[in-house]
Amino acid sequence: MTTDAFLADCRARLAFDLLSNTWNAVVLWALREGPSRPVELRERIGGISSKVLTETLRRLQTNGLVDRQTHPEAPARVEYRLTALGRTLLAPIDAVGAWAFEHGDEVLAAQEAACTHTPQPPRLAGRVPGESE
Repeated sequence: MTTDAFLADCRARLAFDLLSNTWNAVVLWALREGPSRPVELRERIGGISSKVLTETLRRLQTNGLVDRQTHPEAPARVEYRLTALGRTLLAPIDAVGAWAFEHGDEVLAAQEAACTHTPQPPRLAGRVPGESE
């Protein structure tokens, strides 16, 4: 097993894949205070559709980060909670969030600068753009 994070068989890449999906980290963070029903998660998160939330919860469950518990009531009540493994990702998510808080303005400024600077196509010597030969 290699430790080069850019190679496919590296475990670090697994972690990058888990955190590269925006909704994975958001849902994990939303569950940090305890079990929640899907409707509660949607309200807490905002901007996530029911379909995307369901897909995200299933993905997190498949990866052992979230447990799904069904309560035998009528109608059935479903709750999701972090597993012990899922809780281990809260510190890295918090660290990335702290970095974003500290450096977010710089990133936004760079994005804005990139949008306002429109590169011009290279000009060929002796030709005026749009002029035919």
